[in-house]
Amino acid sequence: MTERPIDRRTVLGITGAGAVTLAAGCVSTTDEETPTDSSGGGGNGDSGGDEDTATDSDGSSGPYSIGVVNSQTGSLSAFGERNARGLELALRDVNETTIGGRELDAIGEDSESTSSSGVSAAQKLVNQDGVPFLIGAVGSGVSLAIYESVVDGTDVVQLSQNSTGTDLTNYPGLLRMSPPGGVQSSALASLVDADDHDSVALAWVNNDYGQGLAETFRSEWGGDIVYDEPHDQGASSYSSVVSSMANSGADAWVFITYQPEFTTMAQEAYSNGYEAPYYGADSVQGSDVLDSTPEGSLEGMQVVVPSAAIDQDNYQQFAADFESEYGQQPTSWAAFMYDCVVTAALSIATADEFTGSALQETVRDVTRPEGEEVFTFDEAMEVLGEDGTADDIDYQGVSGPIDFDENGDPVGFLQVLTVQDHEYVQTDTVQG
Repeated sequence: MTERPIDRRTVLGITGAGAVTLAAGCVSTTDEETPTDSSGGGGNGDSGGDEDTATDSDGSSGPYSIGVVNSQTGSLSAFGERNARGLELALRDVNETTIGGRELDAIGEDSESTSSSGVSAAQKLVNQDGVPFLIGAVGSGVSLAIYESVVDGTDVVQLSQNSTGTDLTNYPGLLRMSPPGGVQSSALASLVDADDHDSVALAWVNNDYGQGLAETFRSEWGGDIVYDEPHDQGASSYSSVVSSMANSGADAWVFITYQPEFTTMAQEAYSNGYEAPYYGADSVQGSDVLDSTPEGSLEGMQVVVPSAAIDQDNYQQFAADFESEYGQQPTSWAAFMYDCVVTAALSIATADEFTGSALQETVRDVTRPEGEEVFTFDEAMEVLGEDGTADDIDYQGVSGPIDFDENGDPVGFLQVLTVQDHEYVQTDTVQG
């Protein structure tokens, strides 16, 4: 990766209220700090629009229904909570304009942050609910399992909201909104190198996400890796991991894992008096981590996370709407979900019919530079008019330009956060 500074950005997120069909129990729509309950809605689409738009194969004219596999529970639920608000805000914005007079609904299912449950959720959405467009999932391994077990060989469009695992690049039929994690690993290697460390201890979670990012880090890091071991999710203790990292004599510790696992490691390292400069990939960062670790225990830690495009007017409006609704700023993970929903809506608006094969023809083109830049769903629908095509628009997401490449990967921006006085402070930005 060629790393270069870009405009200052901040990792923020999203929220809103829209028509969501909540399945598999109660779907949390909370961000981290202010948990609230949410009830389902179904949306009552008005079929009286005059614009040309996709029609269902059975000729129905009610709301369009897409599927969403999210991490409502399990180790990635903190990300799922952020997603839920981004989903709601996007549905609200889409349905204020409508897709040719028809609303958009989202049928939600819980992956429980595991591949097996994610596959079951996707099977229900695709085989029973018959959705032609599937947003999901959070975890890279879950997204890949869904693609291989449910989506591959069908016309269903799959767009992951949060998966950053490097291996997904090898599956061009699996789109994602968040940038590939390999960019993160390269940035981590650059950070460690810039701080003049000669050796590192590398701890990575034993799944597709951890394996992929760790592999890229090894290829990008020019120094010695004196500890390089995987660990499982969900263990009650990681004392053997942190003691081995400490005994390795490494100049710095690099973590490619999830919030619950890292929190336990940080607590046990602190209680045992182990000290080292910490570096981490996106999934170790969050307010839950700060709330659950002693002040001073993470001081100076640097984390590389995907960044939303806060310099853009559409993001600023999005953040203002979010804060007005929920009393706090959004996260980039919610921004990615917001853009997934808007991209789905624009794909539907420009397709000949509401089928997977038709949406496959439009989902990439609505975000490509050949069209006129549009920054909101309403603006896009104005440009499309009654006879516009996917080639006529280039949706610029609240998370930044998307422009899916041939591998289904988007353009990515990253932010470097440093823990200062037990708070995350933006200290740098990079473009992948």
